[in-house]
Amino acid sequence: MNGVPAAPAAPAAEPAAGRQAGHDAVHDAHNDAHNDASNDAGNDHHQLDHVRALFTQTPASLTGNAVGAVLVLAMFGDLAEPVRLAVWAVLAAVLWVLRLLHYLRYRRTPRADAETLRRWRLSWKALVLLQGAMWGIAAWLFWGLGEPYQRLALLLIVYTYCLGSVQLLATQWRVFLAFISLVLVPTILRVATDVSQPWHWQLAGILTLLFGITILMARTAGSALGQAIRLKSRTDAMALQLRVEKAEADAARRAAEAASRAKTQFFAAASHDLRQPLHAMGLFAEALRQRIRDPEVASLVNSINESVDALEGLFGELLDITRIDTGGVEVNPAPVRLKELFARLRLHFEPVAFEKGLQLSFRGEQHVVQADPILLERVLRNLVSNAIRYSDDGGVLVSCRPRRGRLLVQVWDSGIGISEHSLPRVFEEFFQVQSNRPLEAHHRKGLGLGLAIVKRLSDLMGTRIGVRSRVGHGTVFEFELPVGKAPRPLETPTAGARAPIGLTLEGRRFVVVEDEGAVREGLVVLLQAWGATVEAFETVDGVRAWAASPAAQAPDLLLVDYRLPQGTTGLDALAVVRSHWSDRPIPAIVITGSSLGGHEDEAVTHDFHLLIKPVLPNKLRAMIAFKLGVR
Repeated sequence: MNGVPAAPAAPAAEPAAGRQAGHDAVHDAHNDAHNDASNDAGNDHHQLDHVRALFTQTPASLTGNAVGAVLVLAMFGDLAEPVRLAVWAVLAAVLWVLRLLHYLRYRRTPRADAETLRRWRLSWKALVLLQGAMWGIAAWLFWGLGEPYQRLALLLIVYTYCLGSVQLLATQWRVFLAFISLVLVPTILRVATDVSQPWHWQLAGILTLLFGITILMARTAGSALGQAIRLKSRTDAMALQLRVEKAEADAARRAAEAASRAKTQFFAAASHDLRQPLHAMGLFAEALRQRIRDPEVASLVNSINESVDALEGLFGELLDITRIDTGGVEVNPAPVRLKELFARLRLHFEPVAFEKGLQLSFRGEQHVVQADPILLERVLRNLVSNAIRYSDDGGVLVSCRPRRGRLLVQVWDSGIGISEHSLPRVFEEFFQVQSNRPLEAHHRKGLGLGLAIVKRLSDLMGTRIGVRSRVGHGTVFEFELPVGKAPRPLETPTAGARAPIGLTLEGRRFVVVEDEGAVREGLVVLLQAWGATVEAFETVDGVRAWAASPAAQAPDLLLVDYRLPQGTTGLDALAVVRSHWSDRPIPAIVITGSSLGGHEDEAVTHDFHLLIKPVLPNKLRAMIAFKLGVR
C-alpha cells in the first residue's frame, strides 16, 4: 500500500535511448551521404578536368596526323593502287576535319556544363578510335610495297602514333587499349603473314614486344598524370579552402578588434560615470574636514579620502592595462629634461610623502633622456607611488646617473622589501608581494597591476626594467635610457609651488565649469574654504554670458571639466575666457573622467594641465600651487 513500484521508470529510458540511437543513426547516415556526395563531386570534377585536358591536346594530335598522312601519301603514291590510296586518303581527311570541327566547338564554349562535356567526350573517343583504325588499315594496305626502307618508315610512322597516344590517352585506359590494338594488331598480323620476307616472324615478335612495352609506358604515364590532375584538383580545393579560412580569419580579427574597441569604450564610459561621484565625494569630504573640530569625525573623513584614493588607483590601473592591451598607447620619443619631470613628481608626491614622514629626494635632475615623456612619467609615477606606499620611515630617492654611455634611472626606497622568491613575479598581473610582517591598510590598496603596467610601458619604450631588494631594508627599481639632446631652457617653478600644504587662495578668483551638480558644488565649497572667490557655471554658454557682463573680472585660474553638455568641451570654455582677456595669460586645469589618451597633445596645444577624476584635494591643491606659482 505504501510502496509505489519504481521499476516502470526504467523502461521509460529505453525509448529515450532508442530515440538517441535513431538520431545518431540518422546523423551518421547524413554524414555518410554528405561524404559520398562530396566524393562523387570530386570524381566528377576530376573527370571533367580529364576531358578538358584531352581537348587541350587536340591541336598537337591533329598536326601529327596531318604530317603522317602526307608522308604516307608521298611514299606510296606511285606504288599503291589509285583507288585503294584514294579511299584511304579520303577517310583520313574526313576524320581529320571532323576532329578539327569537334575541337572548334569546344573552343567556342570552353565553359560548357558537365553533361555537355560528357557527350563531347563520347564523340571524341569515337573519332580517336576511328583514326587509330585508319592507321591500322594503312599498315595492312601499304605493307609489302616498295623498298625495305619504305616499309620500315611505314612501321615507324604507325608506331609513332602509338607512342603519341601514351600522353594523350594515358588517363583513358580503355580507350588507349582499344586505340593501340586497332593500330598495332593489324600491323603485327600483316607483318607475320608476309611469307615473302624471311625475317617476318622476328619483326612481328619485335612489334609484339613494343606493343607490351607501350602498354606499360601508358600505365605508368596514366598513373602519374592522374595523380597530377588529382593534386591540381586538391590544390585548387585547398586554395579555395584557404581563401575561405582567410576570409573567416579576417572576419574574426575584425570582430576581435571591434570587441576590443567596445571593451575599451565600455571601460572609458563606465569609469567616467563612476569617477564623477567619487570626485564629488572627495571634494565634499575635504571641505567637511576643514569645518570640523572633532578628532573622531576628522578621522572618519580621512578614511573616506583614503577610500577614494584607493578607488582612484583601481580605476587607473584597470584603464592603463586596457589601453596597453588594446594597442591604444603610442610611443613618441623626445628629449625629456629630468629637471622638469622631477619637479612635477615632487609636486605630486611631496604632500603624500610628508604626511607619512618620508623624505622625497631627487638626484641627477641636470640630465636629459631620450624617451616618450608621457610613458616615462607614468612609469616613474607608478614606481614612486609604490615606494611611498610600502615605506614607513626613511625616504624615497629618484636618481639618474650615467652608465656605459646611457643614463640609469633608479627609484630607491627604504620600505618593507621583497623576498627573493617573490622577485621574479613582481611584474606579473594581480601579484602582490607578501611580507613577513602584517601590512598596514595602505599597503593592501590596488589590484597588483601597477608593476605590470610599468613592465609593459618599459617594453614599449624599448628598455628592460630590473629590481633588487632586501627584506626589511628596501627596494630599488632601475632601467636605462638613451641620452637625449637638451631642448631649449624653460623657466623653473618658483619655490612657492613646493608648499601646497596649507595653501591659501585669499584674493584669488577662480572660474569653475562643471556640468555635474554635485562635483561643481564640491569644487565651489572646497575652493571657498581655501579662501578663493569662485564663479561656477554648468555650460559654455553660461561662461560666455558671464564674460560679456560688465561685472566680470579676469580670473586667476580656470578649473573646467573636459566633457560638457551640448557637444561642447572644456576647451571651448578656455577659448571663451582667454579670448575675452587676451591681454594676459590665464592658467587652466582641465579635469576629465577619461584616461584613454589624446588629451596630452591637446594640453600642449591649448596650454593646460590635466587631472584625472577622482581628484583628491591634496593633488588638486598641489596642482593649483604649481599653476599659480609659475605664472
